[in-house]
Amino acid sequence: MAGINLATAWEVVADEQGDRLALQHGDTARSWVEYEDRAARLAAVLDSDGIGTGDNVACALYNGNEYPEAQFAAFKLEAAPCNVNYRYVENELAYLVDNSDAKAVFFDDALTERFDAVRGDLDNVRRWIHVGDGECPEWADRHEDLIAGCEPLARRDRSADALWILYTGGTTGHPKGVMWPHTSLVNITARTLAPLGLEIPSSPAEHAANLATLDRFGVQPRQMAAAPLMHGTAGIGSIFTLFNGGGTITLTKRTFDPHELWETVQRTECSMISIVGDVFCRPMVEALDEAADRGEPYNLTSVRSVTSSGVMWSQAIKDRLLAHGRAQGSPMVTNDSLGASEGVGFAGKESTGEGDTETATFTLGPNAAVFTEEGQRVQPGDGQTGLLAVTGPIPLGYYGDPIKTAETFRHFEGTRWSVPGDWASIGADGMVTLLGRGSVSINTGGEKVYPEEVEEALKLLPEIVDCNVVGVPDPQWGAAVTAVVELADGAAPSDAEIVDRLRTSLSGFKLPKNIVRVDTVFRGPNGKADYKWAAKTARDALGITD
Repeated sequence: MAGINLATAWEVVADEQGDRLALQHGDTARSWVEYEDRAARLAAVLDSDGIGTGDNVACALYNGNEYPEAQFAAFKLEAAPCNVNYRYVENELAYLVDNSDAKAVFFDDALTERFDAVRGDLDNVRRWIHVGDGECPEWADRHEDLIAGCEPLARRDRSADALWILYTGGTTGHPKGVMWPHTSLVNITARTLAPLGLEIPSSPAEHAANLATLDRFGVQPRQMAAAPLMHGTAGIGSIFTLFNGGGTITLTKRTFDPHELWETVQRTECSMISIVGDVFCRPMVEALDEAADRGEPYNLTSVRSVTSSGVMWSQAIKDRLLAHGRAQGSPMVTNDSLGASEGVGFAGKESTGEGDTETATFTLGPNAAVFTEEGQRVQPGDGQTGLLAVTGPIPLGYYGDPIKTAETFRHFEGTRWSVPGDWASIGADGMVTLLGRGSVSINTGGEKVYPEEVEEALKLLPEIVDCNVVGVPDPQWGAAVTAVVELADGAAPSDAEIVDRLRTSLSGFKLPKNIVRVDTVFRGPNGKADYKWAAKTARDALGITD
């Protein structure tokens, strides 16, 4: 496969379109020249620490201009940036930094105390880089001071085999780092380039020529990364946007404010918005309703697409969003992107609001298929169910985990496929119906939660004899983390008491939203959890019938 290192590609953009917007966070805008210069200075710092080809750099950052800057700096050295969930508590942060073998950590000021508590166990880290306006600890260096105090690193030749590592929840156990080579990420852009008659670039000159053509066609995307850049939905989208010479725009508030989103979209003329299902889109639609009711509708005419990945979003919400667009003559479409950290292009659905917004039905991607567990291809209308798979430009596997790599990246029909575990069927019309993840992982608001981890924390409480943790349907979160618990004799803690005692060991998004009490937690003969029983028990107790 052809390809080009992402740092080299972005340097070409800076040379060819340097005065254009690359990044914007609130009122702070960076041109491509500024973006490249700041990344080169950070790269010089990391280079002085001996960080280079094959090394990893952890990015424990909220959305902001600093996140893409850190990634660009790592790319310049052929090092791999690794995402770190800023919601993690101390032990979770320590695990990921250690597991990734990170030699440098960019961290937000809000995480200072958490990292201070565990940094003594992270001997591999050579440089801690503090981002934010708070007081920089003595054991770290302030991000802006490093940029101001260092000359830009000279450019160099780079391999397209360098990595970008995306940590994901996966299906069981701790997060795993999905290793994406630059060549695979670049090859995915063929979906944008091919309709314009363009080839995937493999050299700076070819990329410069493509940028000129994209410019002539008016393809200058501006992405509103409403979802966190630390996740694949906005993270991969941002890489594609920047690769095509566009700009990534982020929101300033740490909690989602739909009015801030629409005000920013209007002010910056965003063309794309990246979200995660109804947890984002429902308040976005409500904000549009409020603005329209007061006679001051937000201007949506620049918005061409709103893309959701990670969680399916409801038909009613899509219909309401698209109705606002049509009222203003906006070309807006919605895109359901059925992808995973382990691959993109499994299936998708573009909707215009003309009776095409139903949920859970998708068009199979050109490099995708559905296979039975035995490796037989499922045919349209044959009534079989199988596992969604995608081939083509896919990751190498999981960092440091060959066993899990072999389980997920499988060979069917003599070809290597990514098979994360989503079950589906294919109708006679060729449309794919998503049936759900065969594993028991819970996708809540775009975050993956492992039942085993929550169960372990619950069982540390003396009042809990046994428990199962499942996800149940929820209109806001997609799935709500729900604990089915067996209490010790005489124990009667309230739901709030149980949840409060878990806060020191679990991130907020992992905390149970529902507690269901049972006399006995049912387990199979082998002692393993029976999650089907637990899910039915939880649904029945909560009165959930769909």
